[in-house]
Amino acid sequence: MTRTGADRLCEALLARGVDTCFANPGTSEMHFVAALDRSPQMRCVLGLFEGVVTGAADGYGRMADRPAATLLHLGPGLANGLANLHNARRAGTPVINIVGEHATDHLPLDAPLTSDIESLARPMSPFVRRMARPDRIAEDVADAWKAALADGVATLILPADLSWGEAAAADPLPAAEKPAPLAVDEDALDRVASALKSGRKVGFVLSGHALREAGLAEAGRIAAATGARFFAQGANGRMERGHGRIPIARLSFQWEPGRAQLAGLDMVVLIGAQEPVTFFGYPSGSGRLAPPGADIIDLAQTRHDLFGVLRRIADLTGAGGRAPQALAPPAAPTPLPPDDRLTLAAVNRAVASLLPESAIVCDEVISSVGFYEQSFSSAPHDYLQLTGGAIGIGIPLATGAAIACPGRKVIALQADGSGMYTLQGLWTQAREGLDVVTIIFANRSYAILHSEMRKLGVQHVGRNAGRMLDLDAPALDWAKLAEGMGVPAERVSSAARFSDVLKAALRQSGPFLIEASLA
Repeated sequence: MTRTGADRLCEALLARGVDTCFANPGTSEMHFVAALDRSPQMRCVLGLFEGVVTGAADGYGRMADRPAATLLHLGPGLANGLANLHNARRAGTPVINIVGEHATDHLPLDAPLTSDIESLARPMSPFVRRMARPDRIAEDVADAWKAALADGVATLILPADLSWGEAAAADPLPAAEKPAPLAVDEDALDRVASALKSGRKVGFVLSGHALREAGLAEAGRIAAATGARFFAQGANGRMERGHGRIPIARLSFQWEPGRAQLAGLDMVVLIGAQEPVTFFGYPSGSGRLAPPGADIIDLAQTRHDLFGVLRRIADLTGAGGRAPQALAPPAAPTPLPPDDRLTLAAVNRAVASLLPESAIVCDEVISSVGFYEQSFSSAPHDYLQLTGGAIGIGIPLATGAAIACPGRKVIALQADGSGMYTLQGLWTQAREGLDVVTIIFANRSYAILHSEMRKLGVQHVGRNAGRMLDLDAPALDWAKLAEGMGVPAERVSSAARFSDVLKAALRQSGPFLIEASLA
């Protein structure tokens, strides 16, 4: 049988360990779809919207620490998925996009779906390449794979004629080698160590692999030896949390609490993180959260060995033999109302107390930070957040995480407004039989936008503004929406019933949705 360029592409992806493809294909990708049919080792997962496809690839990459592929239809298909590729880029998640393109001789005709794919891809994808030669397909994939592991999202553009054209077998590529970590700036490292040993007030902001269990333990040793303060960046791709792990405070994006957390520091050290700033600019002034005059040291980023950097700081400060100390005190439980009303606090308390060991929590309840504070002592779990602020990732993120980690229960904490962006992901969960419990926080509004209006000094929300911020006319019926996607669901409005339904959902396998109708 003649091997096509699409066959070579499948073979090259599989040779690099890319064995999952989240897809929403179109006509220009049909030869690649046929090649996938001839590659049974590749798991193909259909998403009914491209934002589901890219968000699921993000969840998969965060948990697998290796890329999945996406298959997207031309420029408009890529454009539909850009919001969650933005989130993936902010999380540093490895993803390889395969974007179909018109046949080369068809492009000059400017057919209706013709677009500038490179320009669409570049803002969210540090690596973009248009594949052009059959004998270079394997090299193109190898370069994209290496770029994805180093810098996050990588995009390959696949012209249809390259896909359907004959491709002779190329020489096998050498064994896959992950990109080597960058060397840390020794002068910057010495400045940090000297500041710690001299008694200056130093704070660290961590993200990326620094928030895995081993990195947090090293941070705890440094804190015990030096008194340094540690914070998790406000939004992170993945954190390892729960009982037996070192708890760390999460830095607020809000001006007043964020400034209070960093108050008095002489130096702020970034390890995998960005300079702490507010989410938005406000009329009140600067969005920077670090104290004026504090040194900001960008010590290490994604391409560095973040755990190794923390280990070196521990060694330089004599912290290596210390027992780690907690980096944040466990919060007191939020008081619950005396009756059986189902409130935000009641839902968060129930989830934190019932969380099964090794669960994966995907949190897109952006109007509340309640679960994080309630779950310091929960069973050990992974915690995935909205990283880039582009809402509509929670359901797809949980979908991809469940595919990456079969056998682990996934709990999606999902606001009702943002959930509507990508509720099609529930259909994928049903089709794939994924073990995901989705909890919809149904407050029937874009609650975060009400809060933002108040911050901007707008105290009265009139008819026009209210119609853009509220979701109660008509009210969304999430239980029916889920059942229409093939996911069993129940709507609950009391704290006792919520606890009972959650316990039952955690005992069973397969997808289930709970609509928590909040008081």
